[in-house]
Amino acid sequence: MAGVLNFRPAPVPRPVSTLRKPKGRISVRTSAELSETPMPSSSVSTKEEENLGFSTSSPTLSPPPNFKPPEPKRFAVRPDKIFDIFGASLALLFRFGTGVFVSGYSASFVSGNEIPPGQYAMEIAGFRLKETSKLGPRPEKPIEIYEFESCPFCRKVREIVAVLDLDILFYPCPRNGPNFRPKVTQMGGKQQFPYMVDPNTGVAMYESDEIIKYLVGKYGDGSVPFMLSLGLLTTLTAGFAMIGRMGKGTSYTPSKLPPKPLELWAYEPSPFCKIVREFLVEIELPHILHSCARGSPKRQILYQKAGHFQVPYLEDPNTGVKMFESAEIVDYLRATYVLP
Repeated sequence: MAGVLNFRPAPVPRPVSTLRKPKGRISVRTSAELSETPMPSSSVSTKEEENLGFSTSSPTLSPPPNFKPPEPKRFAVRPDKIFDIFGASLALLFRFGTGVFVSGYSASFVSGNEIPPGQYAMEIAGFRLKETSKLGPRPEKPIEIYEFESCPFCRKVREIVAVLDLDILFYPCPRNGPNFRPKVTQMGGKQQFPYMVDPNTGVAMYESDEIIKYLVGKYGDGSVPFMLSLGLLTTLTAGFAMIGRMGKGTSYTPSKLPPKPLELWAYEPSPFCKIVREFLVEIELPHILHSCARGSPKRQILYQKAGHFQVPYLEDPNTGVKMFESAEIVDYLRATYVLP
């Protein structure tokens, strides 16, 4: 494919212990640990990028001519995206908002002077919403997940990522994608999604329900949220949640492969984040997702970083672009990465 570099996922380290071995990959479950003062996950460093297998040579990447990031507009929908946002919003009904709140979420309204200046908080009628959460241990390195948008099993895993407030290095695997679908077969022995690799423990596994149990055991309190514990009903409603965006985030569009992963601040249930994630999958762009559902400490981190909290927020280390606004993010990605 023209414009694509030698971009490969990292080799998976040997697991620390084993329960079963699926076709060349070892899978384990770990016991729960709980911490009330988690440290926020950080971006991938240059050294870690090399360890993850990202190419250090760079294609010619630059933002569109005369590009200027748009000013963020709170709750505004560009007219040509109204139906897209509406369709993406249907998932909230079918999944009862699973992933909107992080684990242990609680909130209360307080007077404005009870929250220090410079601290993120939603303001309503002169009062501010004080939000807290109780998160488990934080992984030192981003967990790696191979998946694609229009897969109900993958959606289930993305929802638990939002609940646990994890940072994930996503390797998109759209249909006919030349880079990461073949890698999953090579690493795990079969082309099945989602596929998770945890570089912090050496654990690698298929099966969405097993991945969910592993993540809540290692990075949560050990309990699976109700809407993710209903077996077939969970999978069916996750499938129904995609009715409004049927086929989006499924098929590959030829694109340039960047030397560094993009970074996206977002969370699964947001319809604005959804249309950006769909396009990232279609053009097969690896990206670190900084999940920031309600109650996430990363809302404060983004507030300090950008002077404003709103998602999605894209950071592209390959061009230096940092921007809000979902419709304009998609336009930017198309102009920068899609091959003519």
